[in-house]
Amino acid sequence: MATSPKPTPRLLLGPGPCDAHPRVIDAMATPLLGHLDPQFLGIMDETAELCRKVFLTKNALTFPVPGTGSAGMEACFFNLVEPGDKVVVAAAGYFGNRMIEMAERSRAEVAPLTAPWGTAFDPAEIRETLKAVRPKLLAIVNAETSTGVHQPLDEIGALCREYDALFLVDCVTSLGCTPVKVDDWHIDAAYSCSQKGLGCPPGLAPLTFSDRAVAALKARKTKPQSWYLDLNLLQQYWGTERMYHHTAPISSMYALREGLNIVVEEGLEPRWDRHVRNHRALKAGLEAIGLDYIADSKHQLPQLNAVRIPAGIEDVPTRKRLLLEHGIEIGGGLGEFKGRAWRIGLMGYNSRPDVVKTAISAIEQVIGATAGSGVAAADAVYSKE
Repeated sequence: MATSPKPTPRLLLGPGPCDAHPRVIDAMATPLLGHLDPQFLGIMDETAELCRKVFLTKNALTFPVPGTGSAGMEACFFNLVEPGDKVVVAAAGYFGNRMIEMAERSRAEVAPLTAPWGTAFDPAEIRETLKAVRPKLLAIVNAETSTGVHQPLDEIGALCREYDALFLVDCVTSLGCTPVKVDDWHIDAAYSCSQKGLGCPPGLAPLTFSDRAVAALKARKTKPQSWYLDLNLLQQYWGTERMYHHTAPISSMYALREGLNIVVEEGLEPRWDRHVRNHRALKAGLEAIGLDYIADSKHQLPQLNAVRIPAGIEDVPTRKRLLLEHGIEIGGGLGEFKGRAWRIGLMGYNSRPDVVKTAISAIEQVIGATAGSGVAAADAVYSKE
């Protein structure tokens, strides 16, 4: 009998997915249950509570929806926005622009607030826009995957409350890597994904809605345009009614529960610190071999390192060499940075010193840098930790 060929192992250091934790891979081999089996319903409850712990929230409406992070984005926009609603989207990258697209597909009256790619928004600018537009909702990306920019959120939620706007946040590349404090930051709706900081395969999008967001959902005059992602219906499956809605992705739920357990066991603050420590080492190594960061030092993501391609180095052929000769995947640039940048992920399970040094050593070779110079710079950082 013919057997299917197995894929060549890769070290996934792009913008996602990252490599899944071995415990997560093992969890996926758990025998299947029915999606209404009492044991599986218990697993759903555990998963929802773990999501609350990682989002740092007490929100009752907190659970994963089927699909990737973009499904989480659709679920938030399609449930909170009705035709004619005023929506401000703060966009300074590819995924901020995707939020604009989602708001437009929700038939909102969209007021884009834009900034140069590679920069973060000033709360004062947010305040002025909220004051002028008076929107129902303000949306922003916490970790802009296309530019490597970390957008601070701690002041924006309070501004949204001041101007009676819902606060929607894209946490796709931040959850499990950098702080996401839903309750403390007055975030009304947030969504993420399973395949990045949580160290799981793609397929589920954890989200959470505050009481204010749930009230807005209940007050709709029209049904959400997506039946599959209608949170009124999904909440009846996740709540005490256990009303059938869809066949849940059982193995993916096993994986997510295990990934969330790993995050909680490690502790959120130690996990955030780990990502920062490995970022500092990677950054030292990359800069030592001539790679400059796109974002300024105050707003660099530790889990997604966006760097400019050095002069004289070709984008696609170099990434192809990394993949074929070293088994390492990194991401190319998107939008304005297509062909001009590389995106190197150190997310979740992959944020480790051995991975950092393996990546630097391979990049040294494919760009012709002095052998060992980048690794030595990374080691110097680790020796000071």
